[in-house]
Amino acid sequence: MDEDFDVPAAEPMNEDFDFAGGDLDNPVLKVGEEKEIGKQGLKKKLLKEGEGWDTPEVGDEVQVHYTGTLLDGTKFDSSRDRGTPFSFTLGQGQVIKGWDQGIITMKKGENALFTVPAELAYGESGSPPTIPPNAILQFDVELLSWTSVKDICKDGGLFKKILTEGDKWENPKDPDEVLVKYEARLEDGTLVAKSDGVEFTVKDGHFCPALSKAVKTMKKGEKVILTVKPQYGFGEKGKPAHGDEGAVPPNATLQITLELVSWKTVSEVTDDKKVIKKILKEGEGYERPNEGAVVKLKVIGKLQDGTLFFKKGHDDEGDLFEFKTDEEQVIDGLDRAVLTMKKGEIALLTIAPEYAFGSSESQQELAVVPPNSTLYYEVELVSFVKEKESWDMNTQEKIEAAGKKKEEGNALFKAGKYARASKRYEKAVKFIEYDTNFSEEEKKSSKTLKVACNLNNAACKLKLKDYKQAEKLCTKVLDLESTNVKALYRRAQAYIQLADLDLAEFDVKKALEIDPDNRDVKLEYRTLKEKMKEYNKKEAKFYGNMFNKLHKLDSLDSNKPASKDAQPMNIDSKA
Repeated sequence: MDEDFDVPAAEPMNEDFDFAGGDLDNPVLKVGEEKEIGKQGLKKKLLKEGEGWDTPEVGDEVQVHYTGTLLDGTKFDSSRDRGTPFSFTLGQGQVIKGWDQGIITMKKGENALFTVPAELAYGESGSPPTIPPNAILQFDVELLSWTSVKDICKDGGLFKKILTEGDKWENPKDPDEVLVKYEARLEDGTLVAKSDGVEFTVKDGHFCPALSKAVKTMKKGEKVILTVKPQYGFGEKGKPAHGDEGAVPPNATLQITLELVSWKTVSEVTDDKKVIKKILKEGEGYERPNEGAVVKLKVIGKLQDGTLFFKKGHDDEGDLFEFKTDEEQVIDGLDRAVLTMKKGEIALLTIAPEYAFGSSESQQELAVVPPNSTLYYEVELVSFVKEKESWDMNTQEKIEAAGKKKEEGNALFKAGKYARASKRYEKAVKFIEYDTNFSEEEKKSSKTLKVACNLNNAACKLKLKDYKQAEKLCTKVLDLESTNVKALYRRAQAYIQLADLDLAEFDVKKALEIDPDNRDVKLEYRTLKEKMKEYNKKEAKFYGNMFNKLHKLDSLDSNKPASKDAQPMNIDSKA
């Protein structure tokens, strides 16, 4: 802009103004319509609509053409006349407040007329000789473009300016392996480091802390310039020259050009991080196998030292490896991992011994797997056929499927596999959960199955020491059959373990009223009485100790001289 008139020479920004969404609004305008923005008298008239929905944000570098006039039409400045667009950083106080507040509401290509009160322009002093004191100004502004600049860590230590937008919407996460290109320079342009392609795990980082923080905000193919303050570079000590990398002086700010070429998604299949999946090739669509699906795979299994112990589906005429999920036909880690895959996906699995063959030696197709071995599988999910879901079944099919899952649960329970049995009972109930469309006969069958499955599941939860869930399942049964003795008995067992002894006693007594000769309930009542005696003894001891301590404190207090300000404690005899 002309040196005799400097729009950036504005007053300090009003600290009460919140660009992130305070009182400022962004009115929807039709061409020719004028509305007030915010509550400080700034007006905007739309002259030409912009493109899309996006608007710039605080910190973005915007490019505009403008013409500034007084209310009487006197022109005092114009970038159009100079033929050069004007650039500034939005929301940093580089221009008058009216500009910061107005341009943030514009879309790319939009043309608007802003009427700016003196308080949001040059105030009482004006800008001699072209702008008189207390002048209301008008700016015809066209927003040509903007470059997104983000304060990544929100502390002014790491800024990202996007040069090339990336694809899609996903960003890498801490466990992922990213492939990047970068070039790091000092502020004077001295090259410090460069790579045409380096791969690293995000959480482990590379070169300096800024890279891992920046890539987590980037999309595939995105290219940026980072302004890196010392806290995200090499700090107070700097870095000596090493190999191909130049020295970084103490407290140096770096400029790093960074491109996120691609990344491999690494996910934790199990909560304990003992089954890890790294995607080598993305699969198709959104569908994944469900429990009970028949899957076909190409598989290579190796030990940590590279020994090949299993290979299937890779030879030209070799059969694919096929199994049914959630049926213990393969090791648990492979079973769980396949449920997270899409058709065509290729993944590298790392499976700890707990989810493989454990402490046992296992003879596999091509080699022996020693005890406590971590296994490495490369798996391609070629195809799968999902087990039929309840919404694809008619009412009779739902009842039959629920009955089948119940029987599977019973077999697993007898084998001592309580967690897997519990899942079968839960699935059985899901098939018949909504029975409004069932006939009366089907509703009776459905109710019988619900009662049996929830009772059996409660027994599983008791074995697994998940007493809260056991109590909830028994309550569901009692909602259907209020006099079900097994439900009362198992809920009482859960209450005892949860130390809700009064509720346990209520359930036991009710069960004995219904079935006075039930041996199991009588034994549970005996256990309950022992627990109550034990509890009462502990309670008596606790309060006895507490009163003894209070008595000693009272004795100590009585030996001290009374404070002049002390008042006797009042006891309300009416209480």
